[in-house]
Amino acid sequence: MDIAVWLRSLGLERYEAAFRENEIGERVLRSLTQEDLKEIGVGPVGHRRILLEAIAALRADMADNAPSANWAVVSGAPNVSLEDRAERRQVTVMFSDLVGSTALSARMDPEDLREVISSYQKSVAETVGRFGGFVAKYMGDGVLIYFGYTKACRE
Repeated sequence: MDIAVWLRSLGLERYEAAFRENEIGERVLRSLTQEDLKEIGVGPVGHRRILLEAIAALRADMADNAPSANWAVVSGAPNVSLEDRAERRQVTVMFSDLVGSTALSARMDPEDLREVISSYQKSVAETVGRFGGFVAKYMGDGVLIYFGYTKACRE
C-alpha cells in the first residue's frame, strides 16, 4: 500500500511528509490513534476524523480478508490490540417452562389448555420485555429467552 496515494485519495496530501518522517507504513497505519495523529502534526479535528474513519475502514477491510479471527492471534500480528479484533459481549440465555403443564393437559380440554399456555407465554413476554430481554422462541409450554442479545447484535 502506498501511503502517499492513500493520503491523496482522502484529500490530505499535505501530511505525506509527516507520515514519511515518522516512518508510518501500512503496518503502523492501522494502529494509529487520535493522539498519534496529533503528535505527527495533524492539527485540524476534521482532518483527524477523516483519517481515523479511513483507518477504521482499512481495519475492517483487513478483518474481512483475514482467514479467521484466530489467525491474527496465532500469527502474532504486531501492533493489533485485543479491542481492535474482538469485543466480549454478555448474553444470558434462559428457558422458562410452565410447571405442571403435563398434569394440566390430562385434566383440561386441549382448547382451554392452549388458552392457559398462551396467557402464560404472553405474561412471560411482557415481563421479559420490561427487563430488556428478547423472546427467541416459544417451545410448547416453554419460552426460550435471551438477555443482552439484541444489544450485542446492534452494536
